[in-house]
Amino acid sequence: MEQLKHECGIAMIRLRKPLDYYNQKYGTLRYGLDKLYLMMEKQHNRGQEAAGVGIVNMNAQPGREYVWRERAMGTQAIQDIFANIFPKLDEIGLSEMSTQQAVAEAPYIGEIMMGHLRYSTTGRSGINYVHPFLRRNNWRSRNLLLCGNFNLTNVDEIFNRIAATGQHPRLYSDTIMVLEQLGYALDKENHRIYRQHRDFIQDPELARTIEDNIDLRNVLKATAPYWDGGYAMCLATGSGDMAVIRDPRGIRPAFYYIDDEVVVVASERPVIQTVWNVPASAVHELSPGAAIIATKNGDVSVSDILPQEGNSRCSFERIYFSRGSDAEIYNERKQLGKNLVPAVLESVDNDIDSTVFSFIPNTAEVAFYGMMQGLEQHLDREKLIQIEKLQHQGLLNGQTLYDIMRRKVRVEKVAIKDIKLRTFISEGDIRNDLAAHVYDVTYGSVQPGENLVIIDDSIVRGTTLRQSILKILDRLNPRKIVVVSSAPQVRYPDYYGIDMSRLSEFAAFRAAISLIKERGMQPLLDQVYDKCLKQRELTDPTKLRNCVKDIYEPFTDQEISDRMALMLTPDGIKAEVQLIFQTIEGMHQAIPNHPGDWYFSGNYPTPGGTRLVNQAFINYYQGLPNRR
Repeated sequence: MEQLKHECGIAMIRLRKPLDYYNQKYGTLRYGLDKLYLMMEKQHNRGQEAAGVGIVNMNAQPGREYVWRERAMGTQAIQDIFANIFPKLDEIGLSEMSTQQAVAEAPYIGEIMMGHLRYSTTGRSGINYVHPFLRRNNWRSRNLLLCGNFNLTNVDEIFNRIAATGQHPRLYSDTIMVLEQLGYALDKENHRIYRQHRDFIQDPELARTIEDNIDLRNVLKATAPYWDGGYAMCLATGSGDMAVIRDPRGIRPAFYYIDDEVVVVASERPVIQTVWNVPASAVHELSPGAAIIATKNGDVSVSDILPQEGNSRCSFERIYFSRGSDAEIYNERKQLGKNLVPAVLESVDNDIDSTVFSFIPNTAEVAFYGMMQGLEQHLDREKLIQIEKLQHQGLLNGQTLYDIMRRKVRVEKVAIKDIKLRTFISEGDIRNDLAAHVYDVTYGSVQPGENLVIIDDSIVRGTTLRQSILKILDRLNPRKIVVVSSAPQVRYPDYYGIDMSRLSEFAAFRAAISLIKERGMQPLLDQVYDKCLKQRELTDPTKLRNCVKDIYEPFTDQEISDRMALMLTPDGIKAEVQLIFQTIEGMHQAIPNHPGDWYFSGNYPTPGGTRLVNQAFINYYQGLPNRR
């Protein structure tokens, strides 16, 4: 019901054949660009704030541009970027050019393409923070393009390390820090090859020898060990080397496809399947700590850069962010819905006949199907028991059998989103008033006095529930409104690439604070604050602990859920309101291969995450406006 700020998305393509091959086979020199556009649009759900594109032409002559970059802000950034690229190619008559002429004269034509879809994960916004980032140099092999789906939790440490080399980063962000780190290591790699060959080869052959022998594994091994966080990071040199590296815990996703024509990398498997029309078996997950590397000569390898450090693949990625068209994700989301059936039945006193089931928003639809299947299976068992009982009593006849078999789980589309209104929503009271009209209720879908069960994929802030959803659903005059979350209670911020709220904005956290104050337990807040301050002094990462867990410790999950329901129910609501959440155990059962659950459990997979959540409570306690 409420839109989380999405994690970033990546798309990368390396053409392995000469450009003329694609022109001859596919009839266009825009082949790579067209595919990049499709891959970015298929991942549009992952980036809502900005987008960027980077292209490298490996065969440009001196005096001609060989690295292009286009970036744009806004929800229509992808269209804006390609609305600038494609008309320029039409204006110069690309379709009439020979390949040789296009390589020499046409902009945006090249062998390496990267795309990025961004939502701010650092509280910073503006075109200066939009990927890809570009480090320029007069030597092609020292130019560097960088984009990624990542957030590093030890930026201060990285900054100090960079500054100690004498460098002067122009912006303070994790992306700039990584760019400077990688650029410094790339310079050293260039110099390594230069020293190796300078006594035997003269310019310009020496420059080409350096380009031909760049080993990005050396660059990554010199930098990646210092990164704390989750990342899927793409880089490309101006001379034609490219790489994508994934964090050693697998926090952020990355998938790839290789054939004799292309190397393709994206944040989501079905994006590659759809755009390149290949089966799921042809698309591989990039292993944690590994990098897929393509050299200037087109050789491709997958190398282990860092040792794997357990499995912290993101569960929220599966619940919310990725498209449900992935076969595994589709089944996982259905199972999440099925797991909620016992709690849902209990909430309506097992009265299926007087209950209407629905979902809001569309991202919860697959979990809704799973819940419906679970309810139908329950109803089938109930019918069988009833038939056997009546048969045993000698009371079963055609009419009673008909009455039993005609019972069904009642499904309705009770609310419809009016997307047109989103454009006009501004701030303050005006925004709140308009928010109440973002959804239109379907009158007559629920009879007065019936129960209404609505499934959502997650409840984080609860703002939309309180300001809009519950109010409009109450117009249907149900006896009870049960809001079901396919995800567990979101209690903690994420620090690895998904922009979630300050602690004070989490509905679960506010509920816990409310209970603490109601029960006269305010000294607990002081104790947690003191513990968090002491944690800042620790230098041994193995001794770090998430002290914010103590805020929730005195209460059961049900107590938190009940208090959230009370706090999120607006004044004037006639219906009883209940919230039901997936259990963490149920989530792991549904999503067994992606156990990363720090949003729900507070078990951060890296020391940086634990440090930051403790700092978030310090900021909350001190009333600081910092986003964390």
